[in-house]
Amino acid sequence: MYKTPASNRLHIGIFGKRNTGKSSLINAITAQDTAIVSAVAGTTTDPVYKPMEILPIGPCMLIDTAGIDDAGLLGDERVKRTLVVLRKTDIGLIVVSCDTKIDNFEEELVNTFRNKKLPFLFVVNKCDLSACLAQKCLEENKLPYILVSAKTNQGIDELKQKIMALAPGHWSPIPLVGDIIKPKDVIVLVCPIDSAMPQGRLILPQVQVMRDCLDNNAVAMVTKETELLDSLKALKARPRLVITDSQVFESVRDMLPSDMPLTSFSTVFARHKGDLNVYIKGVYALESLKDGDEILVAEACTHHVQPEDIGRTKIPTWLLDYTKKDLHYEVTAGGDFPEELGRYKLIISCGGCMVNRREVMHRIEKAKAAGVPITNYGILMAYLSGILERVIAPFKDGLVELDI
Repeated sequence: MYKTPASNRLHIGIFGKRNTGKSSLINAITAQDTAIVSAVAGTTTDPVYKPMEILPIGPCMLIDTAGIDDAGLLGDERVKRTLVVLRKTDIGLIVVSCDTKIDNFEEELVNTFRNKKLPFLFVVNKCDLSACLAQKCLEENKLPYILVSAKTNQGIDELKQKIMALAPGHWSPIPLVGDIIKPKDVIVLVCPIDSAMPQGRLILPQVQVMRDCLDNNAVAMVTKETELLDSLKALKARPRLVITDSQVFESVRDMLPSDMPLTSFSTVFARHKGDLNVYIKGVYALESLKDGDEILVAEACTHHVQPEDIGRTKIPTWLLDYTKKDLHYEVTAGGDFPEELGRYKLIISCGGCMVNRREVMHRIEKAKAAGVPITNYGILMAYLSGILERVIAPFKDGLVELDI
């Protein structure tokens, strides 16, 4: 359970004012002293992430946040970080103390959850201590709630059941390849090794696709592009599908018969984590780029930058060769994503393997709202290689028709 990637967990954000018992609630849910608890308001500063498992949902991520009523300059920064958590949240728990009324802080959270179409639940804490003013307010406003005591564990089991009931369908994303392969199918995974690869292991998308093949009782063969032809000769039958790293699209394409199904890890994750149709439409923005246009390369993780870094080196080089334009690039990494997107003519997103689907979809929705086309690494590279139609063919159901 603890080895499950954070990106594959149901993210449960815990919000509320200072000193309502958010940290105590996490400790009660996890049955561990996960979060620091103090009578001093504002003990939690940065968001605290706790992986756990809630059966039958499976692996989850509980996120403890700073109080939404934190004050002062430092408090404002804490609140900003709390609101960033909303981008990753699949279910929101709004914690209120039993002896307080609901005011504009909670009302704003409710409006935010509703606008984002996020399921939420009020958790009325400290119900063992006093008459419940909060309960009356919630009932008058017809807001969903549960009474608990993080101190005595009253209502904690019922809370877990309600979390299960609230879990949205999207948190368990579209399968990687499980819906397009069958048991006993041979799937060839082409994994090149270059200076950007971590020592001694494959990267997460490759491992996850391999695991999905095994979970669906398919046969996964892993090879580098330099041994691909020998690997294919060793097979008694044609593979059902070849999945390659996007950076060797062209060499792999040239080795395969034209009718052999081919896609990429990035294309798989574009569908799994984001919106493949949006990415396909977005890539055509390449045709209208002009000198001086700004391009945002949006990575979702932080890593040591290598000389062959795809976002900082390879993509700018490829686009210069293709467009012959003097384009300007900004690269963001980790949780950073600009609030204002209007100045960009194109956003190029990574595959999003290190974040959950909610975060990827947040970025896509922001781009759509700003009217800025967005695509991802794999779709971009397939387009530049002239094989976009081929690499999305395995997922053709429900896709837009290509304008190529």
